[in-house]
Amino acid sequence: MFENNIREYLKKHNFESFRPKVVLFDMDGTLYNSMPNHAQAWQEAMKSFGLDMSEADAYATEGMRGVETIRNMVREQWGRDIGETEAQKMYNVKGKLFHQMPLAPVFDGVLGIMKKIKDSGLTIGVVTGSAQKLLFQRLVDDFHDYLDPKNIITAYSNKRGKPAPDPFLSGLRLTGNYKPWEGIVVENAPMGVKSGVAAQIFTIAINTGPLPDQTLIDEGANLIFPAMTAFSDVWDEFFNDANQT
Repeated sequence: MFENNIREYLKKHNFESFRPKVVLFDMDGTLYNSMPNHAQAWQEAMKSFGLDMSEADAYATEGMRGVETIRNMVREQWGRDIGETEAQKMYNVKGKLFHQMPLAPVFDGVLGIMKKIKDSGLTIGVVTGSAQKLLFQRLVDDFHDYLDPKNIITAYSNKRGKPAPDPFLSGLRLTGNYKPWEGIVVENAPMGVKSGVAAQIFTIAINTGPLPDQTLIDEGANLIFPAMTAFSDVWDEFFNDANQT
C-alpha cells in the first residue's frame, strides 16, 4: 500500500533503504488541538503592537520560532529590523494570552499511535518551535509512558528554526544519532513539512487545520492523512512496508 511512496522517497534522496528507528512529532496542531488558541492569541497580541496578522498567517507560519515570525512581520509591515530581545518581549505577550485560554486537548489517535510505535521498538521524539516551557512540562506529563524528556527538541535547541532542517536534524542526533533514512517526521504545518523534507527525513503530514492538502503536498510531504487516527489505523502496514522496501 505504501511501497510506491517509500520508493519515491528513496529515489529522491538516493538512499538505499528506509529503516525507521525514531518518529519525530511536531507538537502544536499535531499532538494537541491547540492551533485555534494559538491563532487567536497571535492575532490579539500582534494587534496590540499595531501589526496585522490573520488566522491564515498564523497557520501558514506555524512551526517557526515565534521571535522569527515576529521579526519577519515587522520587516514586512514596518520596513525595519528588530532584535531578538524586542521580538521576545512581543512574543511573551502572545504566550501570556495563549496560557489564559482553555487547555487544548490531545488529538484522538495520538496515544494509540505512540503505543504502536513503542511496541514496534522505535524511539519517540518531539520537535517543536515553541519556547513556552509550561508546554514542555505538559508533554512530559501527558506522554510519560512513551516520551523521554531528553527527546524534546524546542526553540532553545537551535539558532535556526523551521523551515530550516536544523530542528529535525537535531531531533535525529539527540534521540540516538540516527540517520535521515532512520527517521519519520509527523507534522501538520507547511513550515514543519518543509523542515522535515529539507532534513531528508520521510515526512508524514496530518492535515488538522484549514489549509488545503495541496499546500502540504507542495512542501514535499511523502504521505498525508486527514487525522492522526487515520495514520494510527495503518501504522502496522506502513511499518511493515518500510522494512521490506
